[in-house]
Amino acid sequence: MKKKKELLRIFQTSDRLLAILIDPDKVDFSKLENLIQHLPKTTTHLFVGGSTVEENLTEKLVCQLKAKTPLPIFIFPGDYTQITNEADALLFLSLLSGRNPEFLIEQQVKSVEKLKNTSLEIIPTAYLLIDGGRETSVQRVSQTLPMKQDNIQAIVNTALAGEYSGKQLIYLEAGSGASTKVSTVIISAVKKEVSIPIIVGGGIRSKKEIEEAYQAGATMVVVGTAFEDNPEFFTSASKTVEVSK
Repeated sequence: MKKKKELLRIFQTSDRLLAILIDPDKVDFSKLENLIQHLPKTTTHLFVGGSTVEENLTEKLVCQLKAKTPLPIFIFPGDYTQITNEADALLFLSLLSGRNPEFLIEQQVKSVEKLKNTSLEIIPTAYLLIDGGRETSVQRVSQTLPMKQDNIQAIVNTALAGEYSGKQLIYLEAGSGASTKVSTVIISAVKKEVSIPIIVGGGIRSKKEIEEAYQAGATMVVVGTAFEDNPEFFTSASKTVEVSK
């Protein structure tokens, strides 16, 4: 296995990174060209993944994206079957906010045979699901409860436990289509205590909210549903996008 660290180094030496998350189960492949054309100039990464994805659909999407854009593509997997060597990197997630062993270690073990000889850059990532005001697909699939937004010390301690256990990134996630984003108070509190980069996603539906996440300490902001529902999101006036029901 190639042990590259180039893409992780970008997180460690940069700020204001922006990833657009594309769910293979939701994207219209016939409109992919148009979607790519609407990516903002500030986009630094593409994330590909979803809580549940039809077999081989992730690889199909990654291959088509690779043919159309030079942006680095990260697999953001809902389970080990979504891993494809066609991407550039893998967020090797451990759902630390829950206590379901399937998503703490079992999925990781199941992925090993795929990863033994991979050229993917594998980045250990502490994944914390934060209450976004509605039940999300992550919650349903993982059968875990999100962490309450007012339990800031528990969130900080969980993030620190991730860093102490060797994770290279912290991902604070309100979940796809969340009605409430991860608060800036939480981002700031985690930023104050951890020394590794922080990714923030879920429920972000305006340019103002993106800027607030950066100001609070996010190294990367991930936008999925807002762009998925409205590809003009970044080129139109900075208005809040309604969450699709």
